[in-house]
Amino acid sequence: DCYHHSIKNCSVETVDLKMDEEKTPDAAPKAAAPVKKLGQPSASEETASPYPDMSLAQEIHKLMVEAPGVDKAAVYEKIATELENPSLYRHLNASVGGGSLSESALKEMDEKHAKYMEELEAKVEDAKENAGDMEVMEARVAISRFAAKSLTKEQALEAYQKLLDLPKVSSGKKIDAMMESSRVASFYGDQSKSSEFIDSAQKLATEGGGGDWDRRNRLKVYRGLSRLLERDIKGASALLIDCIATFSCNEICTYTDFIVYAIMSGVLSLSRPDIKTKLLEGPEVLSVATDIPQVMNLIKSLYECDYNAYLHAMVEVEPVIKADRYLQPHLDFWMRELHILAYKQFLDSYQSVTLQAMADAFGVSTDFIDHHASQFIASGRLSAKIDKFGGVIVTNRPDLKNAQYREMIQKGDVLLNRIQKLARVVDL
Repeated sequence: DCYHHSIKNCSVETVDLKMDEEKTPDAAPKAAAPVKKLGQPSASEETASPYPDMSLAQEIHKLMVEAPGVDKAAVYEKIATELENPSLYRHLNASVGGGSLSESALKEMDEKHAKYMEELEAKVEDAKENAGDMEVMEARVAISRFAAKSLTKEQALEAYQKLLDLPKVSSGKKIDAMMESSRVASFYGDQSKSSEFIDSAQKLATEGGGGDWDRRNRLKVYRGLSRLLERDIKGASALLIDCIATFSCNEICTYTDFIVYAIMSGVLSLSRPDIKTKLLEGPEVLSVATDIPQVMNLIKSLYECDYNAYLHAMVEVEPVIKADRYLQPHLDFWMRELHILAYKQFLDSYQSVTLQAMADAFGVSTDFIDHHASQFIASGRLSAKIDKFGGVIVTNRPDLKNAQYREMIQKGDVLLNRIQKLARVVDL
């Protein structure tokens, strides 16, 4: 399904939519340029591990999808000198090429890390014999965070599991370890494993009593991004928009990227009044609006019913979606749903409308409207029918009461089936 290409490649006759802290012993610390962080300050965010670096994951994703504006040499330099991660360096070099380090240099790095890991494990054993549980936990945390920075995904997750298996670890510390584990899995594209850690952290926060307000708030962002990758747009929107004013997860994404996720999920799930109050006029959204003009043009043109500008904004926002690791996996879905959204909003104002009038509103040809509208109608996404002879689209809104009645009958059938199955089990 390459739906989004049909919008970009429509003929000139219709519309021109194509827009002309841990370091190994031998590593010297480097001064990092200060990064402006938006959102609310967070105590637990300050203690969260900076690794794996999720901004680097975005850069790697852009290299993978060949998005413009990525400095490949800088990405390799960061992996080699700051992270000192030979396995990640090898993986990226095998995927996109361009790495300059030799295999012997990478093996030397592996040997140095193996020696350093032995030293860290020795500290754990020393803490067990000569100190207390707190010192043992701190030694395990050091191993886990070093592994997340410089070793493989498997080694990092194993190190975090050893931390979680320690006795007398508080619920809050376990939640922190689970969230950091989810970031490790997410960094390497293992969404299934990442979701498992997030679900475990959520269960512990709600049932284990370990979730203070700050951790619960940060966990909402983690859950929202996970829902986004699972294509649960409504669920993602509810979680993300709820955190706009209290965002404190700069370790997982920037505030600007977070606002993009909130807007993209919100535009498909919120009502028009909510789009205006929560997105278009939200002070937090407005604070970064100049950094995301493509996304702001999209929701503004939709809210103002400027469908011609909306289609152009769709083309402008496509590269933004493609370049983002949370949005790109469902690129075709996003482009199709955005198109359907505009058609639904336009047709809601009419009982019937000519194809020509709709084509004029969208700035395209009648053939373009006929082609896409017929697809959406056939798939049950638009409640309308096309009178090709008369050149008219007639809306066919289902009666709400009848729809609710049918839904109740269907749910009743499901419930009765479940009761019958349960009765058979009880009889046995």
